[in-house]
Amino acid sequence: MEKRVILAAMLMAGLLMVYQTLFLSPSQQTPPAKTEAPAPGSPAPAAPGAGAPKGQAAAPGAPATPPPPAAPVAVPAVPERAASVLSPLYHATVVSRGGEIREWNLNYRGQKPMVVPGLLGPVGLTVERAGAPAQVVPFTLSPDKIDLGPAAPDGEMKLTGEDGYGLRFAETRRFRADNYTVEQIFRVENRHSVAQGAELVLTWKAPVEWPKDRAEVFLGQHPIRVVGLLAEGLRREDLPKESRRVADGSWIALESEWYLTAFIPKSPGWKLVEAPVNGAATVGVRATLPVLQPGQAWEGSLLLYVGPKEYDRLKAFGVGLEKSIYFGGFPVPQSYGGLPMEWVTVPLLWLLHAFYGWTGNYGVAIILLTVITKAVFFPLTVKSMRSMKAMQAIQPQVNQLRAKLKNDTAKLQQETMALYRQHGVNPLGGCLPMIVQIPVFYALYVALSVAVEIQNAPFICFGRAPKWLPLLGGSDLWICNLADYDPTYILPLLMGVSMFIQQKMTPVMGDPRQAKIMLMMPIVFTFMFLNLPSGLVLYWTLSNVLQIAQQYYMDRGAKPAKVPARATKKA
Repeated sequence: MEKRVILAAMLMAGLLMVYQTLFLSPSQQTPPAKTEAPAPGSPAPAAPGAGAPKGQAAAPGAPATPPPPAAPVAVPAVPERAASVLSPLYHATVVSRGGEIREWNLNYRGQKPMVVPGLLGPVGLTVERAGAPAQVVPFTLSPDKIDLGPAAPDGEMKLTGEDGYGLRFAETRRFRADNYTVEQIFRVENRHSVAQGAELVLTWKAPVEWPKDRAEVFLGQHPIRVVGLLAEGLRREDLPKESRRVADGSWIALESEWYLTAFIPKSPGWKLVEAPVNGAATVGVRATLPVLQPGQAWEGSLLLYVGPKEYDRLKAFGVGLEKSIYFGGFPVPQSYGGLPMEWVTVPLLWLLHAFYGWTGNYGVAIILLTVITKAVFFPLTVKSMRSMKAMQAIQPQVNQLRAKLKNDTAKLQQETMALYRQHGVNPLGGCLPMIVQIPVFYALYVALSVAVEIQNAPFICFGRAPKWLPLLGGSDLWICNLADYDPTYILPLLMGVSMFIQQKMTPVMGDPRQAKIMLMMPIVFTFMFLNLPSGLVLYWTLSNVLQIAQQYYMDRGAKPAKVPARATKKA
């Protein structure tokens, strides 16, 4: 019995082997009709029953992407080539591998490389399809050089290539002399004899952690966040280490405090993507092509912006790209919904640029802006100071009440309020006028924090100190970059001194011991401001000086007598 079972199993195994050899091919797929694949550059024959004529995009409701053709098309090797774009705003180099931008140097207050090969920059056009590895498309480039300027305000570069499966890619890139954008227009045509589809991916990568042995060439070279206007709203987060996202939206970007690299889809079909890849964060766009019948084509377009975060320039795109500038919000009661600082900061930025247009010096523009804002709020400041002096005048009587009624809190509050009414003093009179001013002065602080225009902008610059000079050898003298700290630390020390004088001149309304503690604040602030941008320190120092001048004006005109009581009734 056992021998018959074994013999039957052997016969069945042998029959299966013979069947596989004679009747089954190595692939279960049925080969296409014997039609030669079209050579590159020749028109593809129309397949019977094709869903659309040649050159017309496939219907949006086309079925899912099929596997790649059984027989890849032989594509001639494309030699590595590079083309350059010279513009008054930047210098770019495009290479044939995927049309990758290998170099993008901004001419913006100095040379600022936005691309660092192997570390920071774009990945060329990548094609992904089921059953095949991702492939970077090799392109031919034409022309080799584009020189933009007043005589040639814009220029075009043509890129053509094939992926080895019969998809032919044609891309037109449009550059402008007055803009930091690249308009990319794609056309993908199926030149194979079978229907197929794929996904196009364009990304820009940045290291999550900048190499410690490689210093940034300029402030803001390393993107630190991902920001995007998605379908559900604005999204801003630190560079992702693990999260992956594919979403609909208006744009997505990598950003530092002052610079931006953004993908802006201009045609339907693009998805915004972000993902970590080998220790780097990548953002970009992805388009899933509909199933293209032989001879059919798909077209799409997008904008790539690589440049500074100038509010007016970003707002001109009309897609909310200016929201990439983070103005923050001023904390007010939640029931009021908060106070968006953009409402106050944007007008202050406009004034700053207007003053720069008149003076040609951003340091002087900061001074003018600070003086004008102080002058506008001078009446409120005077009212606040008078109220504080009135409070100071009756402070001895308040202290007597506290000592007398220290064990009766309710009675103390009642008597204190009666004393305030008797002398016509509002305990909040010194605070309310200042509270109105705080959002404006905070907005001025924010405006100087986000103003990329002050990078490499000098104020009072004497050049560099000799290298043999102790401590300052090789440093700028004095303020040659308002976006950088003062290497001499003179300005932060002046800020600390002005703040100390201001504290000494401010009327003391509360416990004298608290006033002594407040005198420590100038020391704390001095250390905080040592490494802050000089433009911010200049604003803060000048604000203190103007406050001292206002306080001196009030002290000089103040009456030596104490505040008279409005009523003869004793407290």
